[in-house]
Amino acid sequence: MHFAKYHGLGNDFVFVDASQETLADVSRAARILCDRRCGVGADGLVLLRPQADGVHMRIINSDGTEAEMCGNASRCVPLFAREKGWMSGDSLTLQTLAGPIKTRVQDRARGLVSVNMGRPRLLRGQIPVAGPAEEQAVNMTLFAAGQNWTGTAVSMGNPHFVIFVPDLAQVNLPHTGPLLEAHPAFPKKTNVEFVQVLDRNTLRMRVWERGAGITQACGTGACATAVAAQLTGRSDAEVQVILDGGALQIAWQPGQEVYMTGPAAKVFEGEFTADL
Repeated sequence: MHFAKYHGLGNDFVFVDASQETLADVSRAARILCDRRCGVGADGLVLLRPQADGVHMRIINSDGTEAEMCGNASRCVPLFAREKGWMSGDSLTLQTLAGPIKTRVQDRARGLVSVNMGRPRLLRGQIPVAGPAEEQAVNMTLFAAGQNWTGTAVSMGNPHFVIFVPDLAQVNLPHTGPLLEAHPAFPKKTNVEFVQVLDRNTLRMRVWERGAGITQACGTGACATAVAAQLTGRSDAEVQVILDGGALQIAWQPGQEVYMTGPAAKVFEGEFTADL
């Protein structure tokens, strides 16, 4: 099987042309390919197929579960699509479980890509999170890891729980992340972001991703963080979100789409031989 590996700020993916390759069990294939010792090594497997209206993108987490959407992978797809001859110009629409996502290559030399991530979903029934379906989940408190955590739930096509903390260095992410991910308040589990506000235009974020664990970056998480920061009066409309792997620029006006801009890069390509 031929594959290509891409990353966005260290959030890495195995890309496969699904129009040429057939995987009998995508969940099992993702676990094998994403293994960092015995496989290619990645946070997720991305299956891509050209269509008349763009490219169909399917995302399988490293644990074999399927994700609705991935912001960092979305920035990488136009680079892959250009190499495959699937796009002309600088714009490409991705068809995902979260709906159509519009991307645009801003700077080819630097691999800088902007993505219209769509409108955030703010109601509990949309995210989903426990509670009255038509209410927002702003400053909700959950108990996990022996203490109460106050955060804001947002969906960017996939669920996020954003927690603002005074000192990010004091958060035990490997311990607390999985407990909040699987908290009963989230029927489909959730991604978890811990965020320290540096100023009204700069946010420092670390993430525990649903189905992948600690990753270097999370594009949808950065978008959810920017939205949550505005909803709670902590930031302005345009912010820089600094992740372990680098920074993303996020812009959002209430009632409008979220725009994310950041780098993407190809790492390598090759052949993988296994019973997939």
